[in-house]
Amino acid sequence: MHIITLTLSALVVLEHLYIMFLETIVTSSKKTARTFNMAHDQLQRQVVRTLFKNQGVYNLLLAVLILIAILQEDLFWLRLLLGFVILVAAFGSLTSSKTIIIKQGGLAILALACSYLL
Repeated sequence: MHIITLTLSALVVLEHLYIMFLETIVTSSKKTARTFNMAHDQLQRQVVRTLFKNQGVYNLLLAVLILIAILQEDLFWLRLLLGFVILVAAFGSLTSSKTIIIKQGGLAILALACSYLL
């Protein structure tokens, strides 16, 4: 795999670890509220915190799987997982905020494109 593909994919891993941190560790923080464009008081609700923590675990596991694909230099699984990230970001841009495709999917789009072009 090309170093640019590996670097962009590693940045996707870091991005998902950061999202996991926001959703799971500092769930009800003002930073999390700003990042997800929510009122801080909404994050105080137990049901919302539980949902965020579940999403955080998803992001952690996705980061781990992408990291394994990078370390194994398994292009098939790396492309599949990057495609998954892009599809989820596209869904989020349709249902939540149009900017999610760039914010959450941008690095994955670049990494996937590089995996084919380089």
